[in-house]
Amino acid sequence: MRHLLLLALSLPSFAGGLDQLNQFLEQTKSFTADFQQTVTQKAGKQQQAGGSMAILRPGRFDWRYTKPYEQRVVGDGKQLWIHDPDLNQVTRKQLDRALGDSPAALLAGSNELSKSYQLSEAGKRDGLEWVEATPKQRDTGFERVRIGFKEAQPMAMELADSFGQTTLIRFSKVVRNPKLGADRFQFSPPAGADVVSAD
Repeated sequence: MRHLLLLALSLPSFAGGLDQLNQFLEQTKSFTADFQQTVTQKAGKQQQAGGSMAILRPGRFDWRYTKPYEQRVVGDGKQLWIHDPDLNQVTRKQLDRALGDSPAALLAGSNELSKSYQLSEAGKRDGLEWVEATPKQRDTGFERVRIGFKEAQPMAMELADSFGQTTLIRFSKVVRNPKLGADRFQFSPPAGADVVSAD
């Protein structure tokens, strides 16, 4: 009985979403995963997309859509770049306006999320412990963001915007703290691309 008690005390406790969020922020420098994204419009119509992502904290991320179209969203620590190969267009923004274009911006941010978001427990659903993050500023394009954790790893995100649209992202093939070079998160517009500044 004593051995069972000691074993129980030695195992990590993932009781709440906020605890897992804090552990993720404190112990994660880099993160890679594949993702499947489902956007549900207010009328119920759904759109599917998928790809891969990588973050290097703080402030760097690389979010790549591979289906049904190609698009790359890069945060280089200062600016946000959105490359649409089909349009031969690159959009450039300030990084602090990135959440509406890539949910990775929240995971790649600083440890002080409470400065920009009101954080609260959002209960357990689908085997995950959820945290709700409500932006304190209203220009992010989103009313709220929920992150679902399992063993201190983000496994899903759910974003609700002001138009009644919901985006659900599920992560797979998650790798925590892989070795990533900063050059992966640098972006130079391709020759001949139309560069648009959205600042």
